[in-house]
Amino acid sequence: MSSLPTAGLSLKPQHFAEAEACPAVGPRRGLWFEVHPENYMVAGGPRPGWLERIRAVRPLSLHGVGLSLAGDERPDRDHLARFRSLIDRFQPFLVSEHLAWSRRGGVYHPDLLPVPRSREMLGLICAHIDEAQSALGRTLLIENPAAYLPLAGHDWDEVDFLAEIARRTGCGLLVDVNNVHVSACNLGQSAEDWLDRVPAALIGEIHLAGHRPDPVWGEALLIDSHDAPVSEAVWRLHERLLARIGPRPTLIERDGRVPAFDLLLQEQTRAAGALASTRAPA
Repeated sequence: MSSLPTAGLSLKPQHFAEAEACPAVGPRRGLWFEVHPENYMVAGGPRPGWLERIRAVRPLSLHGVGLSLAGDERPDRDHLARFRSLIDRFQPFLVSEHLAWSRRGGVYHPDLLPVPRSREMLGLICAHIDEAQSALGRTLLIENPAAYLPLAGHDWDEVDFLAEIARRTGCGLLVDVNNVHVSACNLGQSAEDWLDRVPAALIGEIHLAGHRPDPVWGEALLIDSHDAPVSEAVWRLHERLLARIGPRPTLIERDGRVPAFDLLLQEQTRAAGALASTRAPA
């Protein structure tokens, strides 16, 4: 097993062979990989075997997209059982999910949908996280979502809402810096203020991803597309966050228009360099 995880990559099937063979030298010493567990909830076939080989040489993180923790229904118990089976088999060093909903009435929606940060939703979300953490046997990191339009019904500021969820459930936070940037631009808020206020002790992981302007509205509406390189604005925000909280495992997240593995490694190298040059706060 390689050294302490530093900068990682979201792992795609077309890169399995290169990922397994990637030498653990220089900025690659702390390289780790993250996958969506929903893509590996199968009893057989090649994918679990591929993941076994990756896990033998690199740390692994599981980043869920299907628990619907902010929905109005309890987490699906069959889904939790399959998720737990993967955790037991692959022993990821981090397990995470989103503050969003995607399921209702047995129907799964292909998106991570927003919720009002109301007092009622706070209690419901915390109950769902408690149930999920108990079933999975792990502490979850909860990711902040991207926002595109103002949503009515908020009783809480987003940072305070996330911090209160963590206080009540014992979960940690996964700070997606691209989501912070996208939301701030779309809603006319300050990404710097958001990152300066989020409690450092709660942050267990950071995500960096790319975005694109909306094809109709342009820069007035940014889309969290995960199909482009990390922007310079997001890199600057990442450095600002690290300067305050110290190093945290940082993932380069890419889900669309996936480039060659070497190009992703260039971004991983940049993230690893930022982590290496950051001192832990006194």
